[in-house]
Amino acid sequence: MVRSAVVEEFLHLVTIDSVSGEEQVLAHYLRGVLEGLDIMSWEDRAMPAGGVGPGNILAYLPGMIESPTVLFCAHMDTVVPGKGIIPVVRDGVIFSSGETILGADDKAGIAAILELLRRLRSEPFPHVPIKVLFSVREEQGLEGVKQLDMDSINADLGYVLDHAGEIGTMVLKGPRQNLISASIIGRAAHAGVNPEKGINAIQVAAQAITAMRLGRIDEETTANIGVIHGGEARNIVPERVTLKGEARSLNPDKLIVQTEHMLHCLNAAAEKAGASVDLEAELLYPEINLDPAERVVQVAKTAIEKMGITAVYDQTGGGSDANILNQKGLPTLNLGIAMHDVHTCQEHIYIRDLENLAELLHTIVRVLSGSEE
Repeated sequence: MVRSAVVEEFLHLVTIDSVSGEEQVLAHYLRGVLEGLDIMSWEDRAMPAGGVGPGNILAYLPGMIESPTVLFCAHMDTVVPGKGIIPVVRDGVIFSSGETILGADDKAGIAAILELLRRLRSEPFPHVPIKVLFSVREEQGLEGVKQLDMDSINADLGYVLDHAGEIGTMVLKGPRQNLISASIIGRAAHAGVNPEKGINAIQVAAQAITAMRLGRIDEETTANIGVIHGGEARNIVPERVTLKGEARSLNPDKLIVQTEHMLHCLNAAAEKAGASVDLEAELLYPEINLDPAERVVQVAKTAIEKMGITAVYDQTGGGSDANILNQKGLPTLNLGIAMHDVHTCQEHIYIRDLENLAELLHTIVRVLSGSEE
């Protein structure tokens, strides 16, 4: 069966292991593809702690039209289980073999960008300058793009390809997220001989969590405690427990209220039990709040409608590189790329959507370049 170039590219990309922090092989492959297209590329110094792993990959394709410069962005890393992926094509849909994720998040975005660059090289027309960003460690709190030097981008508007929505979906609103960490310190004791001398840190944590509002708080706000570690043995009253959680909201004021509520529950439970607690709340990323009238939105909307697709304004509960790029001053829209069941072994993407995504990028460039009437 003859498959389109973007599908063949995607099927190859997902077989290249690139879990977060281990994107070296994929980065090397992408640099080779860009070199083969005679497109200048380079790696920045967005290194993880310890200096192991690649930086972000950037590329630049000069335009024959002076401005605006447009950025297309997708991240190289995947979540686990993401090693040894075997793509399976069945009835026009691409799955993994079922033992791993597929990696459409975000290799569908990478494949579409590479297809755009190939088309611009093989079917040239007067187009605007194009910048490309393949980021690292997006799944670890957007760490790669946080370290990005925006002088290396110098673009006027940007598109991130990392939303699970259907082709034609545009994310105008995304949440601000706080990370919440707590270390509860009780007192160890023998669980059978003198438990009354101990302060059970696990029990303190349980009481704090029970008091918290978690899950869906309202239409704009969510909260979760996702990690808990503690205890040494079944017969020792546990002295120490660590918790990790988060709060997200499209409304910054609501985020403050929810975060303070969670910290209060931890403090109150510790005080009641005579334990102590070390708390930390850290902003992971800021919110997205784009106006539909902004150029970056209107260009995408025009391109989507020219393809005969319905343009949809959306909001999301997840973060993406678009959160950081907007914070750094680049108007950036996260586009739906129609990946399904992401971060699971049931992840899949339709071939028609992968092909439409590549066509959408090409149409965006044509709209920006004045080649679409």
